[in-house]
Parts: sequence; C-alpha cells; structure tokens
Amino acid sequence: MRFARIQVNGRSGLALEKDGQLTGLFDDEAGSPGSLDALVARGPEAFHRAAESLKRGHAIDAKTVSYLPPFRGQKILCVGLNYVDHSKESGYALPDYPTVFARFATSLLGHKEAIVRPQSSVQLDFEGELVAVIGKRGHKIAEGEALGHVAGYSIFNDGSIRDFQHRTPQWTVGKNFDRTGGFGPTFVTADELPPGAVGLTLETKLNGETVQKASTSDMVFSVAKLVSILSQAMTLEPGDVFVTGTPSGVGAARKPPLWMKAGDVCTVSIDKLGVLENRIVDEVG
Repeated sequence: MRFARIQVNGRSGLALEKDGQLTGLFDDEAGSPGSLDALVARGPEAFHRAAESLKRGHAIDAKTVSYLPPFRGQKILCVGLNYVDHSKESGYALPDYPTVFARFATSLLGHKEAIVRPQSSVQLDFEGELVAVIGKRGHKIAEGEALGHVAGYSIFNDGSIRDFQHRTPQWTVGKNFDRTGGFGPTFVTADELPPGAVGLTLETKLNGETVQKASTSDMVFSVAKLVSILSQAMTLEPGDVFVTGTPSGVGAARKPPLWMKAGDVCTVSIDKLGVLENRIVDEVG
C-alpha cells in the first residue's frame, strides 16, 4: 500500500496511490482515517482499513495537489557515514557505531515543495536517503526482531548547510535549517518491499545529471541493525523516522564543490518507492 499526505486549497487529507492515481479523503470528511502519524500507532491492520476507506473516496488530481511530509516524527533520527564510500570521501574513518543526529519537524518539506537555500550560506548540499518508519513500540529490540517494528519506507533528501554543519563536531545546526529536508512523496508499507528494503537502487540527480547512485545493500548498518542498536538507548515509538544515510557523490566532496542554487531541481529515486523532487529557491527576507 502506498499512502500520500496531501493538501488541496488548504484542506489536508490522506490519499492512496495506485498506478499513479490518487484517491482519498480530506481530514474533515466522514470516513477519513486521519494522518499517517495517527494511523501508524493503530497497528498494521489500520493500514488495510484505511486503504479500503480511501478507495471509496474521491479521485484527487495529482496536478493540483500539494504533497506534505508523510510523517512529522516524534523522533527524526538521521544516520551519517552509513555508506563506505561516503565515509571515505568525507574524510572520516568507517564508524563501528552509527553516527546519529536529530532533525526536527520545522526542517521538513514535501514532494515538489521548494528547498530553501538560506541567506547565511551558499553551501547547500544534497543527500539522497532511504527512510524507515517505526510502526511498533519497542525497547532493547533484538536485531532478528527489528524489522517487525518497521511499518514501511519513504525517501529523503537531507539538504545540508555544510559550513554550519562543520562549525562544531555536532552536526545538528547544519542539518536543521528551515525547509531543507525533502520527504516523500509517499509512504510505502513494508510488505511491498524486500525485507529491510535491501537491494534497492538509490539515485540522486541534480538538473537531470546523476550525482549519486548506490544500492541500499551497501549500507554499513542495515535498517535492522539501526533499529536494534538505537533501541538499546531509547524506546522507539510508532511514527519515529529513521533517515538511514547517503552514498558517495555529495557536492562537498567534489572538486570544485557542487552546491545547489536557486533554479536547480534535485530528485531522489529509490526502486519501488518512487521519486522525490524538489526545486531550490533562495531565502527571502
């Protein structure tokens, strides 16, 4: 099942996507299953019930719809240096424990929305990434049971302000400028994908040119490992978002550096998940 959080003329809703067509209900309509944040907490059967309700909804014109981030995330946990080649190009040793930082909801934006390059920097970089969303509460989860806690997957562009990211050893500020984290367009339930979303091709393009391409099998820490390791420290809750890291090819590692600028279009595609597209604009005011 493929769900999209949408907005049309100020009305938010949930849509089911099938073969590129959207059918759905707005939150203020009878039978609406509500947001994905609320839905995921009800368990796997809730997705099936929601899909049936949305099938009976109305057709939604994909040309007029605005896509919202699928989840706002009580916790948005991002993993750095999770591909071998990216660690090398960034000048870091391969980690033996996940490098984790947080994103916050104010940094998120949806498919086809504009990533904002701030006035304070020109070093806006791209990072195509796989997202895993927690669907079942857990603490101290064994790796062999970890995928049972994952509800599904999506796509992320971890837009990074590199000079701010590297002003301190902790990357949080450079990863949390407003409207820099593209997320979506859809949330795909885990049963639609290989276990752990392993073996999928991830590709980032800037203005139509491929700048990153790798398999999700190349991750240092798999989705199952990440869920297990981080659950040793914290209780994972339904709707928590794992942004699982980017492969090599980022703009900061190129000579000369390749920064995103106003007018650029960046896309991130992952097999079986779709394509996330965002244009770039300059901050105003």
